[in-house]
Order: sequence, then C-alpha cells, then structure tokens
Amino acid sequence: MRFFKSLLLISVIFMGSCSSERNTFTNRAFHNLTSRYNAYYLSNTKIQEVEKEVIANYNEDYTQILPVFVPIDSATIQSNKEKLESARELASKAVEWHRISKWVDDSYFLIGKIDYLQGQFDDAQNTFRYVNVNSKDKDLRHQTLISLLRLYVDLEEFENANFTIDYLSKETEINDENRFELYRTLAYYYERRSDKNGVIGALDKALEYAKNPKEKSRINFILAQRYQREGLDALAYDFYQKAQEGNPPYNRSFYSQLYAQQVAELNASKDLRKVRNYYESLYEDPKNRDLKDVVIYERALFEEKQGDIPLTIDLLHQAAKEPGSNERLKGYIYEKLADIHLSEFKDYRATKYYLDSALTFIREGSPAAIQIEDRKTTLDQFVFHVERIQSNDSLIFLSQLSEEEQRVVAEGYIKAEEERLIAEAKAQEKPKSTGIFDNLLAFADRGSGSTFYFDNAVAMQQGAIDFYRTWGNRPLQDNWRRRAVVFENSQSETLTEEDSTTLDSEENNPLNQLPDIDQLLSQIPSSSEEIGLLNEELEESYFELGKLLYFDLSEIEQSVENLETLVREYPESSRKPEAYYLLYLGQKELAGNAQQYVGRLNREYPESQYTYFVNNPDAASGNLAYIESSKNYENAYNSYYAGQYQQARSLIQSTLKEYPLTRNTEKLLLLDIMVTGKTESRARYRERLENYIENAKEEQLVELARNMLNPLLSAEELAALNAVDSTAIDSTEMKIALADSTEMVNPLPDSPFVMDEAQTHIMVLSMSPEEAEKAQGVVGDLERFHAQNFPNSRLRTGNMNMNRENAIFIISPFTDASKAKEYYELFQSDFESNAITEQVKSNAFVISIENFQILNRTKNIEEYRAFFKVAYQ
Repeated sequence: MRFFKSLLLISVIFMGSCSSERNTFTNRAFHNLTSRYNAYYLSNTKIQEVEKEVIANYNEDYTQILPVFVPIDSATIQSNKEKLESARELASKAVEWHRISKWVDDSYFLIGKIDYLQGQFDDAQNTFRYVNVNSKDKDLRHQTLISLLRLYVDLEEFENANFTIDYLSKETEINDENRFELYRTLAYYYERRSDKNGVIGALDKALEYAKNPKEKSRINFILAQRYQREGLDALAYDFYQKAQEGNPPYNRSFYSQLYAQQVAELNASKDLRKVRNYYESLYEDPKNRDLKDVVIYERALFEEKQGDIPLTIDLLHQAAKEPGSNERLKGYIYEKLADIHLSEFKDYRATKYYLDSALTFIREGSPAAIQIEDRKTTLDQFVFHVERIQSNDSLIFLSQLSEEEQRVVAEGYIKAEEERLIAEAKAQEKPKSTGIFDNLLAFADRGSGSTFYFDNAVAMQQGAIDFYRTWGNRPLQDNWRRRAVVFENSQSETLTEEDSTTLDSEENNPLNQLPDIDQLLSQIPSSSEEIGLLNEELEESYFELGKLLYFDLSEIEQSVENLETLVREYPESSRKPEAYYLLYLGQKELAGNAQQYVGRLNREYPESQYTYFVNNPDAASGNLAYIESSKNYENAYNSYYAGQYQQARSLIQSTLKEYPLTRNTEKLLLLDIMVTGKTESRARYRERLENYIENAKEEQLVELARNMLNPLLSAEELAALNAVDSTAIDSTEMKIALADSTEMVNPLPDSPFVMDEAQTHIMVLSMSPEEAEKAQGVVGDLERFHAQNFPNSRLRTGNMNMNRENAIFIISPFTDASKAKEYYELFQSDFESNAITEQVKSNAFVISIENFQILNRTKNIEEYRAFFKVAYQ
C-alpha cells in the first residue's frame, strides 16, 4: 500500500512539472532537461549535419587563396530542405512547449541560423536581434552578435557591421569558442573589404583560440597563401608546414608540400636539383594521377622564379595538356601564359588568345572571368584592327597582280598549308614502346618513327594530301564501297543510315583544312567598290589602332607609326585633325618634332578644337574647365539670341582658347558657326558647316548641323542626300539651347565620383590645420545643434587630418542623400558657431561613404566640390 502511495505521489509531481506555465523549481528543472536534450538537441544536430554537408560538398580550389568561410551552396540547402524544416519545427517546439526553460533563447538562435542558411536574411536578422536584446545569457548574446556580424558582411551593410564590431570590441568575458568565431568573422569582414593585412591579423588571432585540428590546418594554409602573395616566403614556408598537421585532407596536404617548395630558401644548385627532383617524384606518384597538371604548373611557377622563361612556357604548355580533376586550373594556366607574353614580350596578340582560352575553362560570371573580360577589352580591339590591317593590305596588294600571279600566290599558300599539316602530324606523333614484345607483333617495326603506314601519322597525313592532289576532295573509301554506293544510287537517290556508317568521318579529315584554290581567288577584290570599302576599313583601323596604342597600351612609337601611315596614305581623311593632335602629343613624349603638327593644324584646320589646344597646351582641363566653359557657353548663347553676334563670338573664342578640350567644345564650335551664318557670306557658312559635319563626333550636334546645312543646298543636292525637312533649322537651334540649359543638373561624367542617393552619407567641414586647432569648440556647438534639431538621429562628430593642407570634421551617419541634404540645408541656414569662419561653413559638403573613400585616396577636395555643386545643389 505504501508503494502505491509513493508511486501516486511521484506521478502527481511529474504531471505537475509538465506544465509550461507554473514557474516552480521542479517545473523549471523538468523543462530545462527535456528542452535541452530533446527538441533543442535534435534541432541543433540536424543543423550541424547540414553545415557539415555544405563543407563536404565544397570543392576547394587550392590554386587560389581559400575563402575564410566555405560559401553556402544553395543546391545543398535545397536538398536538405526537409531536414532544416524538421529542425525548425523542433526548435519551435522547444520554444512553445518549454517556455519557462532557459533554452528558449538558444532555440530562437537556432531558428535564426536556419533562416540564415535558407537565405531568409530579413527573418534571420530580426531573430538574431531579438535574441541579443532579450537573452540574459552573455555567451549566447555574443554568439548571436557574431552571427549578425557575418550576416551584415554578407549583405555588404558595412556601416551596421562597423557598429557591431565596435560594440563587441568593448565586451568582456567573451569565451574562447566565441572569440574564435569572432576573429574568423572579422577576417571575413576584411576579406570582403579587400584589406589584406586585416585578414592576416584576424586569422592569426583566430589560431590562438582554434580547437579543431582540421580547422587550424585550413587557417594555417590560408595564412601561408596570403604571406606568399605578399612576398614573405619565410613566414609562408612555416605556415605551409603547419598546414600539414592535424590530419588534413589529402589535397590540402599535397598542395601544402607543393607550395612549400616554392617558398623554400634555396642557396645552391644542389638545392635547386633537390626541388626539381621533388617535383619529378610528385609527378610519378600514382596517388597524384589526377594532379599531374598541378605539379607541372607549380614546377613552371618555380622555374619562372629562377628566371628561366622559355622553360616556364614549355612547362605551362605541358600542364595545359595534362589530365586533371580541376578544370579551372587550365584557365589559370592560360592566364599565366597570357601574363608572361604580355610582361616579357609585350605580345598583345598572343595575350588576347591565351585569355580567350582561359575563359573557356573559368565559369562565366565568376570574379576571375569578369576580371579577364575587363583585361581583354582593349586587347580584343587591338587584335581586331591589327588583323584587319594585315588582311586588307594583303587583299589590296593581291588585287593589283595579274590573274597568273594571283594563282601562283594561291598555290604557294596551299603548299605552305600542306607542310604545316605534315609538321603538326609529326609533332603529335607519340613515341611508342620498342620493348621485347614488339618482336612478337605481326609488324615488328612499330616503334617511334614506324615504317608501318597505319602507325605513322606523318605518312598518313602525306598520303591524304597526295590523294587530295590526285582525286580532289572526295570521301576516303575503298573501291568496293564506292561500287556499292553507285549500285544503290541506281535504286535510290539517298543512302541509308547503314550505308553512311561505312564512310569515314570527314570531321577529322585534314583535307578539310586545305583551302580550295578557286575559293582563295574568289576572295580577292576585283571592283573599285570592293577596294574602296577595304580602304575605308584600313583608314579606320590605322586611326583606332593609333589611339589604342597611345592611350591604353602606352606604346607611343607604334602609335606614331600607325598615325603617320594614316595621314600619309589617306590625306583626305576626316580623322586628320585628331591624328595630328595625337601625333603632337606622341612627339612631345618622344622628344621629337611636335611643332610640325602645330603648324599643320594651324594651316589646314585653323578652326579645329585640336588647333586651339596645341596653341594653348597649358590650358585648364577636367571638370572645373567643363563648369567654366558651360557658363561661358550659356552667356555666349544668350548674346547670340539677343543679336549681339560680335560679343557672342568674342566669348566663344576666348572660351575655346582658355578651355580648348572639354565636352562643351563641339557645342561652342557649332555656336560659332551659327554666328558665321549671321555675320559672314553664305558660302563661308556652308563651308564651315560641311567641315563641322565631317569632323564632329557628337551625333546629336552633327544632326543639328545637317539640318542647318539643308537650306543652303540646291534641289539636286537635297534630292541626292534624301534630306529631311529643311525648315527645321529654327526648331533645332532652339533644341540645342534647351539641351544646354539643363545639362548642368546632371553629375559630371568624367568625375571619379558616382551619385548614389541610397548610400549612407556624411557631412564634411574642411579647413586648414591651423583653422582646425582653433575650431575645437565646434564639436560642442554641433552637439547642441543636433540635440535641438535632430534629437533622435544619433549623429556623431569626429575629426581627422586628410593631408598637410586639409583637416576635416565629419558629421555622420545619414541613411541616404535626402537626409544628408536636409541636414546640410538646415546647417547652412541655422547653425551658428564662433569656432569656424563663414567660409568654412559655406564650403561644407555632403558625400556618400563610397565617394569619401575615393576622396580619401585622391585628396582632391576641389574636384569633389565641383561634383557636389552639380550633383547635390
């Protein structure tokens, strides 16, 4: 009886403890136990399984610097959707069923992690913030803030990330596990900000708190890679050695050993032989069958460090042919070949084609592919124009030969192609075993340089060419097959699939690479129209190539050579004024006779904008010149419409001399032509318009000039041009005035600064260091101004020295441009302080965070002020 009473008492106590509302010691103990080791435990286990699968499925590219965090693969997350939803349900139950347990906040944290893994960043952010605010567990709060920091970095919300870092830096008693995650996340932050030193420093600190040997190995490997890229070989070597500890994956161990050889200190030829032997042993090791291309590639990089460029190139070519498991490596090999041909030989053509090959192995849209595409832009244009010049020059030369001479050239070309094909076959012929078993074969001599026809690639290639000479380009097949085809053709016009399988494949037939002589001859131009078109293309390519070589490739001598060819071969070219200008610049850099082009411009094109420039080479340029010339243009235009033609011309001429090359130059020249139409003869007006149309580049202005020219043309000329309504002159002149009057509201296109109203902004007070020393009281005045006008904005004030000439005070943050402009306007109207002058106050400006980073690099405050006036005021 006593037993049953005890059992009943225990049951009552147990049932009472199941309540999630009663906050008693027994109740709390029960819910803490069941929450932690049931719902929370199971949910956390499932999340960890998914995280491990993400890491396992990621294929590390050891040829590039490893990322701090393994990227989360959406495909892996999607395949584990049910598992994550189950984890979410379990964590939710831990919250709902065990409300009084101390694991509620931990369960909320797991829900936030699930949202993060599934890319639901807003939900994750809200959950992490909730846990941070409500949890009384310091370790959990730290863990949550670190997760929130990683989320901010993912979203590139660096302002929020900075606040989080600042807060965590003031926190005490952060446990070792959280410190490890914090320093890793800091490294990730610096990685996204491209701060190399920051990444190294953060990872170095993370190592102090790392417990997992494999994780320590990976961090050591990343540090080794980064030290190697910075040229600190001794440090890199030490970290590569440490990366081999902790039983790392085979590939990481392999690359650690491989890269350690690159950074090892070598003092004698004996050491060099030792390293080369090491590469040989790696290459021969059967375990590295899928890594042969890596071994050869790294050997090539090693030989490059020793200065043996020819051997480096040979090894890179060999690496490109070797089999391998990482296709991206082929892309890096071709990119390296491109780098060598550019830096060592300045072979832009080879560089372009190697980069083309690299792109075929690198995933489209990846950062590496985008970088290569950017590099290729100029090279693509260079190769296009070079090859067009070669092709058109050859065709024009051939067109001047007789038919017999043309045929001789074509036959010589075909003969050269035959020899090339034979040489390629010989190069591809691989030596075969000449061992004892060769004697047992029916055809004993089947080794290298075999005399057996079907084992000799050179003989087969030569035979194919001889067959082509005798029989033409017909399918290679036996006589009985041809007879069978003839017989079947008498029954039917088409071959069945079975018959077609008996024919040799034509795709790999070398004869298909041989051009037909008639086909070659048909490409030679025969009419004056065809030759004229080729000359037009040549004129364009010489000019564009000259510009490209001067501005983009800094090959001044080659640029001058192409441009001189242009003005010599095409004396009537409309591109001559700009060509003269570029030749003037080129000769100045080469310390040549630049004045000859000053004379030619003044004699042949006295009214060209380039003539104005060479006559005043020290004239102002850039955005400030653009602003001043815009003001002068507006005044000249107003004078023109007021009938004050001489005053308008005087303003135009003075502006062109003072600011000869701005985006307003062509508009000023057209306005000057309009003045000519009012003050000079009809013939002179027409002449100037025709010259302008030929030389101007802005399409809208050229169209306006054509409309102005139409009334000056005869009926026959108008009919020939198929011109538009010639009465449009007044309306088009009005359009140019309207366009010019509104142009200044847009940001400056040539400025390095970019208008982005959505970005976080700050306001800057700029002054001299002497003024800054006297302006210390301005901080207190600003705080009072903020308390009175912006009490809820949490504005902060700081100061820094930008350079020796400028010190600045910064007011921040403003969430976007509109908030910053609102503050700026109120500041200009209501702020009062004896600590700064009115000039400092009026020269204040607002600036986005991104533009401030640019300004901090350039230190050119006046350039930004010009942008600010146009973009914000």
